[in-house]
Amino acid sequence: MSYARPATVNEAIRILQSGDARVLAGGTDVYPATQAQALSGPVVDLTAIPALHGITRTDACLRIGACTTWSGIAEATLPPALAALQQAARQVGGRQIQNAGTVGGNLCNASPAADGVPPLLACDAAVEVSGTEGTRQLPLGDFITGPRRTALGRGDILTAILIPESGLAGSSTFLKLGARAHLVISITMVAARLMLDGGRIADVALSVGACSPVARRLPMVEAMLRGLSPADAAKRITPDAIAPHLSPIDDIRATAAYRAEAAATLLSRAVGGFA
Repeated sequence: MSYARPATVNEAIRILQSGDARVLAGGTDVYPATQAQALSGPVVDLTAIPALHGITRTDACLRIGACTTWSGIAEATLPPALAALQQAARQVGGRQIQNAGTVGGNLCNASPAADGVPPLLACDAAVEVSGTEGTRQLPLGDFITGPRRTALGRGDILTAILIPESGLAGSSTFLKLGARAHLVISITMVAARLMLDGGRIADVALSVGACSPVARRLPMVEAMLRGLSPADAAKRITPDAIAPHLSPIDDIRATAAYRAEAAATLLSRAVGGFA
């Protein structure tokens, strides 16, 4: 195994462009996925690139470097709209995983049960991707294309997650259901971001993870809730209301029917919690 730890994004891109190297950030997904004592093939470790770390605010958005750790997110001073992301960060494995695992690695691993995706979808997040042809941005919903699949091409690196000003409005919450309270892969999880005006929902963003090949926003359900009080909106969120917008599966953790019912219950609790 060869190992490279570049100091700049351009250096990393050059190395990745020249061969089929494995990208390493926190390694909390990469290492468990191998059955060997060492990783096979060349490895490019991105953790020494300063530009991939930290959270900054610009005139247009809030920028989260792709190698920012979960503990870094959990401990940052962020607006209430990102409370769901911080709540998710505190539930990604144990403290050791949170200190090593990165938000970018979570997205690039592209698990249907990735805890970071629903809170970011609820904030209209986009991603910044750098490659040999420059830097581009695309919505998070277009970046994750399926289970374990992303829009990254050869030589591409996810460099940042971008939250637009519109996604920083309101307050949010994250709820997760697993077979136990901690250190668990989700059966289902939800994020809700609400903007209230006079006690009624002026706008709302809802997303559900682990109930479809990729986490999904629920725009038709969101439209149904605008203008209602959180308490009344919570009553409208039923399995029949959200099931047509999801595609859960039966697996070792739960049945599809249980997932759909649990997702509705969690969403109802999340929205009702703003009452």
